[in-house]
This record gives sequence, C-alpha cells and structure tokens, in this order.
Amino acid sequence: MFNTARNTLTVFGLSAVAMLALLYTNEDVAKRVSDMLHPEPEVVAVAPAAPAPALAAVAEAADTAAAPQAGTQHLGNSKQQQWVTSWLSKRYRVASDAANMLVSTAYMTAHEVKLDPLLILAVMAIESGLNPFAESPVGAKGLMQVMAKVHHDKFEKVGGQEAALNPVANIKVGALILKDYVKRTGSVEGGLKTYVGAADMESDSGYGAKVLAEYKRLKQVAKGHKVPTTNPRPLPETAVVKQAPTAAPADAPVVTPEPAKAESHGSEALATL
Repeated sequence: MFNTARNTLTVFGLSAVAMLALLYTNEDVAKRVSDMLHPEPEVVAVAPAAPAPALAAVAEAADTAAAPQAGTQHLGNSKQQQWVTSWLSKRYRVASDAANMLVSTAYMTAHEVKLDPLLILAVMAIESGLNPFAESPVGAKGLMQVMAKVHHDKFEKVGGQEAALNPVANIKVGALILKDYVKRTGSVEGGLKTYVGAADMESDSGYGAKVLAEYKRLKQVAKGHKVPTTNPRPLPETAVVKQAPTAAPADAPVVTPEPAKAESHGSEALATL
C-alpha cells in the first residue's frame, strides 16, 4: 500500500509539473485556464443620459399632446357652467352628472356653431325638460325636439336619422337649425317662431315667450345670481307641429327685419364664447 501510494503521488507530481510546463510555454492555454478559473464579470452598457435639449423637446411634445384635452376639461368646468348645471339639475330634477354632460355639450356646441349656449339650454329645457328620449306625437325627438325626417341632411353628418336620440348629435343639429333661423329672421323671437314651426302663423302659442323667460333666468344664473328653482316647471312644447320653412316665391318681396330686434337679440344670441 505504501509503495502504491508513493507511486500515485509520483504520477500526480509529474502530471502537475508537466501541466505547469505547458502553461508556462503556451500563452493561449494559460489564458484559457485563467479565464475558466477567474471569469470576468459581465459589464452592462448603460445609455448616456439624454441632454437637456432632448428632454425639453420630449416634455414639450407631451404638453402639446395634452393641450386639447386640458382645454376641453377647462371648458366643461368653468364656474359659470357649474352654476348653470346645478340650477338646471334642481329645476328639472336631473342627476348632476347627466346635467353636467348636457351643459358641457351645449357649451362646446355653442362654441363651435357660434351661438349663445344659454339660448340652446333654454330651448332644450322648454322643448323636452332635458329629457334626451322625449318624443312628441308628431315625431319630434330628443333634447331639442328635432324633426329628423325634415332635417335629414344635417343628421347625415352626425350618424344619420337614427342619431336623433343621441344627445350630442341632437344638440348639434338643433343648434345649427336654431342658428340658421335666427340669422334668417334677424331676431331670436323670429328664429324661435320658425323653430317651433309657426313661421306662417300669427301666434306661436306662447312658445317664444317661454323660451325667452327661461333664457333670461339662465343668464342670471350664469352671473352667479340666486334664481328660484321652484317656479312651475315648463312642460315640453308639443302643441305646434315642427316643419321646415316653406320657400318664398321668386317674386315675393324681401322682408327686412327690424334693426332694433336684430341688434338687441340676434347679435346677442349669435355671440361667440
């Protein structure tokens, strides 16, 4: 056993000497062995920090993208609109969130079509009591009780006649019709009379007076004044059939609206936001 152990150690010793000699004489083999015994840690490359101008450009792009949304939020949350929303919600017993959506839509639509938003809201209030699903016996539909079949051309741009009960589409089309009638007649009174379908009649059954009274209340509310909400709730106007205005004959005389009305009411209702 002693001889065997001695011979084994001799063999190991000679092998170690041979290995050392090989490592000493061959640099490639020595490098490989060294790499195996002591591997170098992996170095992760880190991208250099973006220079200040690049960061500023990214921030500016983000602000630009968010600008339209911020502007819309501001438009829908002004103090004036909050007062109007609260008053209409209480007066017509409409949920606050729903009233806020209707008021915001009316303001944005008014800004787009260049019409007084309070006049739009007054028409909505008298026409439907702010009920987006209201429908009259003669087929007038939605918040502004628009005759979809008569004004199908305007509905084509907002989804067709099927969109008559869509609050946004209904307000948009109703506001365009109202603006057209106010401009055509030169006054809010004339525009309302045409809107309700009574252009060729002697009386509009008090429709215009109701809208203007509500319009006056809303203007007071928008100024922050305390306006009672307990007045008798106006009923939706369905007595007069809404119809498209008839075209005047070619030889009919042109009637010029009275200057006083055009200046006092027409220009005010068509005021931009």
